[in-house]
Amino acid sequence: MDWQDLTDLTRGRPFLVERVRLADSGVAIEGQFEPPQLAQLTIDDQVFIAAFVRAHGSIKEMERVFGVSYPTIKSRLKRIAEQLDFVDVAPEPAGAAEVIGRLRRGEISAEDALAELEGR
Repeated sequence: MDWQDLTDLTRGRPFLVERVRLADSGVAIEGQFEPPQLAQLTIDDQVFIAAFVRAHGSIKEMERVFGVSYPTIKSRLKRIAEQLDFVDVAPEPAGAAEVIGRLRRGEISAEDALAELEGR
């Protein structure tokens, strides 16, 4: 069964993966794992996102590939984006209270705490 078959089978309903086998070693891991967010999208949305990445984010290229207008592409991207959690790639710097708490718990040295508080 490939990923598209699984997507068709689940019809957008939430599901858990309970067993993963590493193809090269045969090692199996059992438990309950949520599939990645992109894997939870419909197959059509997965294809759309793959095309968007291949087009280097060019909406003009997406218009050409899919034969639809700019507003249609933007609307679909917005709809898909609403299904995904935002990933913060630049988290806020730690607040002073958090840094002091980590220092008290012995998680960081006084030197590291000072460096963080000074913004280095």
